[in-house]
Amino acid sequence: MQEHEQDSELREQMSGYKRMRRQHQKQLMTLENKLKAEMDEHRLRLDKDLETQRNNFAAEMEKLIKKHQAAMEKEAKVMANEEKKFQQHIQAQQKKELNSFLESQKREYKLRKEQLKEELNENQSTPKKEKQEWLSKQKENIQHFQAEEEANLLRRQRQYLELECRRFKRRMLLGRHNLEQDLVREELNKRQTQKDLEHAMLLRQHESMQELEFRHLNTIQKMRCELIRLQHQTELTNQLEYNKRRERELRRKHVMEVRQQPKSLKSKELQIKKQFQDTCKIQTRQYKALRNHLLETTPKSEHKAVLKRLKEEQTRKLAILAEQYDHSINEMLSTQAVSL
Repeated sequence: MQEHEQDSELREQMSGYKRMRRQHQKQLMTLENKLKAEMDEHRLRLDKDLETQRNNFAAEMEKLIKKHQAAMEKEAKVMANEEKKFQQHIQAQQKKELNSFLESQKREYKLRKEQLKEELNENQSTPKKEKQEWLSKQKENIQHFQAEEEANLLRRQRQYLELECRRFKRRMLLGRHNLEQDLVREELNKRQTQKDLEHAMLLRQHESMQELEFRHLNTIQKMRCELIRLQHQTELTNQLEYNKRRERELRRKHVMEVRQQPKSLKSKELQIKKQFQDTCKIQTRQYKALRNHLLETTPKSEHKAVLKRLKEEQTRKLAILAEQYDHSINEMLSTQAVSL
């Protein structure tokens, strides 16, 4: 009956352990799911912040690029207008110079024509027709010379215009190139600043994720330790209860054994005594048989010595049996005392 109760208690205790472990596993899983959801939410929030920053950076960069494009377009228009004004200015000067040159040629032509007429008037012997031919030829020479000078002037003006326009374009292109470099440098600095800010945000987010992960691991570890402590405490409590129960059972058993001790000792003592008596009887029968055998086989003159030797041997063996009997009784009493 007691063994059945102990088995039932043991099964109930094991079932309690299983229920406790399942409950602990459920609590731990619930905590891990909660912390995982918190981690996912935190990661999503950080990703959203990073995406917002990147979108803002992209908008700022697009705005800056449009600003640079507008500046370059404005610079191109300014260059075109400046080049046009510069070319018009040179052309106006050259036109003025050409007009002045043509006026000078006209005056020179008129003066030369008057000189030729005077020369013809001084020479009265030359026929009039010949004078006209010579005058026409001189006029033609003068016109040809003036045409060549005009062509040379126009060529020099064209070369000068082309040279000055190239120089002007070179200065304007250098200015445009410097502007482009400044704009590119500004764009690169802006991109570098954005990359630095993004890198700093990523570092902060990494530290934040790491800190949250460490905090979660610490929380899980604390719960594990607490659950293990509860499990150990439960096992210790059950063990103490088991020890107390076993102690009570042993006390009851001890009381029963103490109550039954006189009967048990008496029974064992009688059993040992009976064994001793039986052994003594066997020894006596063996002694008698040996004595009769020796008396029959030895001369009559030696019977007295043989009987004496047999008597001493019998006494010695009986003394040994008595000593064994006393030892068995004492050992039984000692064993009973130790068990109690």
